[in-house]
Amino acid sequence: MSALIEFNGFNKFFGEQQVLNGIDLHVKPGEVIVVLGPSGCGKSTLLRCLNGLEVAHSGSLKFAGRELLDKATDWREVRQQIGMVFQSYHLFPHMSVLDNLLLGPVKVQKRERSDALAQAEALLARVGLLDKRDAFPRELSGGQQQRIAIVRSLCMNPKVMLFDEVTAALDPEMVKEVLEVIQGLAREGMTLLIVTHEMAFARAVADRIVFMDAGRILEQNPPEIFFTNPQTARAQQFLEKFSYVAALPKTTQTKELELP
Repeated sequence: MSALIEFNGFNKFFGEQQVLNGIDLHVKPGEVIVVLGPSGCGKSTLLRCLNGLEVAHSGSLKFAGRELLDKATDWREVRQQIGMVFQSYHLFPHMSVLDNLLLGPVKVQKRERSDALAQAEALLARVGLLDKRDAFPRELSGGQQQRIAIVRSLCMNPKVMLFDEVTAALDPEMVKEVLEVIQGLAREGMTLLIVTHEMAFARAVADRIVFMDAGRILEQNPPEIFFTNPQTARAQQFLEKFSYVAALPKTTQTKELELP
């Protein structure tokens, strides 16, 4: 199966600082990749480059066989195929949940409102928030807003979803409801790239762990190998802070885990 996403010799600088260094990463359709590493290692920048929010400096980045670093790339069109959810929800506060969800499909994709409405309501029901369709963001909890942000991206029918520390701004009791939505997408075969510090979740949901440090990918392995037998000293040092994960039951085949 050919790769849906291909980073080859990919480099990114902020001024004189190189934040991504020789990135080689291929992602197949339906694969769930979890990117781990210490803060500042380049994880979020990697996702932002894939979504065109950061400009690359050299190398190659292909999506569905198409070179995205070409100057002719229409990033507005590409972003309709690559959904991204951030730490912050970025919902429009003056618009209801339903209006937030319909804005992209109707205004950007020019789809029939009735078609977009049916999809939005089905997705709201799926994440347990259909009763909030007429609510405003200020009336929702953080976990509810983050689930709405995920639904908003799904309403664009993307080929891949990017999640950048989507639980980082949530209270602990709200984390589970968001992670369960992402687990559901994984079970259904959607291509996912996830940056997270939730180690138990990473082990449960990933097909492959990509470990980064100082802008480089140091290793890529299935979670059962990465968490029990890391191949680099740096990864082993990183995991020592999360030693409880090694004692968890191996649930990578079912991609289900009882989350705290």
